[in-house]
Amino acid sequence: MTETQIEDDAPEAAQAPNIDWGLAASLGRKVARPGPRVTRYTMDQIHAELADASVRAEAPVREVTGLADGLQVPTARILDRAGWIDAAALSMPAMFGGESAVGENPGLVQNTLGKVAGAQAGGLLAFLSGAILGQYDPFSIDDETGEAGRLLLVAPNILAAERQLRAVPSDFRLWVCLHEVTHRVQFSANPWLAGYMQENVATLTDDAGESTLDMITRINESVRSGRSREKGVLGVMQLMQAPEQRDAMDRVLVLGTLLEGHADHVMDAVGPALVPTVADIRAGFDARRRRPQNPLQRIIRALIGMDAKIAQYVRGKAFVDAVVAEVGMDAFNTVWTSPETMPLIGEIDKPDQWIARVL
Repeated sequence: MTETQIEDDAPEAAQAPNIDWGLAASLGRKVARPGPRVTRYTMDQIHAELADASVRAEAPVREVTGLADGLQVPTARILDRAGWIDAAALSMPAMFGGESAVGENPGLVQNTLGKVAGAQAGGLLAFLSGAILGQYDPFSIDDETGEAGRLLLVAPNILAAERQLRAVPSDFRLWVCLHEVTHRVQFSANPWLAGYMQENVATLTDDAGESTLDMITRINESVRSGRSREKGVLGVMQLMQAPEQRDAMDRVLVLGTLLEGHADHVMDAVGPALVPTVADIRAGFDARRRRPQNPLQRIIRALIGMDAKIAQYVRGKAFVDAVVAEVGMDAFNTVWTSPETMPLIGEIDKPDQWIARVL
């Protein structure tokens, strides 16, 4: 999604139009692809097993990580694709530091740009709704506890993935829950992470003061010169950042790399004892991440940075593996102390430098 630049003397409301998240959710639900066809009985069984697996995953994750000991174990929300779209449309405005416009509240939408942005957001939500197996959402409010943060699991996507991989369903569902519960533990044990992410995302979404034409020109120059391949596979959206936003981009990338790599490390540490077929699942899932996409999917993946996320798993896990092997998990957990103890972007591939600087 891009933001149209407004003249400097335009009213303040016009300079920062709200995204019509109500329109985004409505459109996203309409165009999202349906999940696998199953009976109601089968889907109820999947929901029940995922809810149970999300609770069973909590204790071993806490034991391996040494995080979140003694905190309440919340109930996961098991959703279909439309339910995930609604949940995302509610939480994304909070992540970007804005207000949600889901529902009947047209006063939140300042002008037609909000509707245009809402339509773009709806298409993105529809695409993502078929790709996400689960996530921990630190920006929404849990219905039961009233506290920030909810664990979301998208049942039809988990079912589709386990069928594609020919995985043992109970093993695959627990394996997914181990990953997502690790994210829940990361954020619940370190509440400052949500604000840190929100602050840096807000910096990224600030108006950079350049026109759409300037932005497109810079993207074309970057792609033609090969600079789009700097720092790995990053995605075209990241080329749109103005120079003053690049530090925030680096911090967001490092945080995402650390969170994903830590979760993969925990899955491998816990998996063999709890998931008998974990080696087969890991091999199949890694191949699934690397599989070729059709041209449209490749374009969308580049635009929203999904290939960067895939790279995060590999680089982040290598960082965590190396640090834990060298100093142990207790010393590694120093990384969660503050923004200053987060790895620098150059340290992700050189964990010894992080150890020397921080420990």
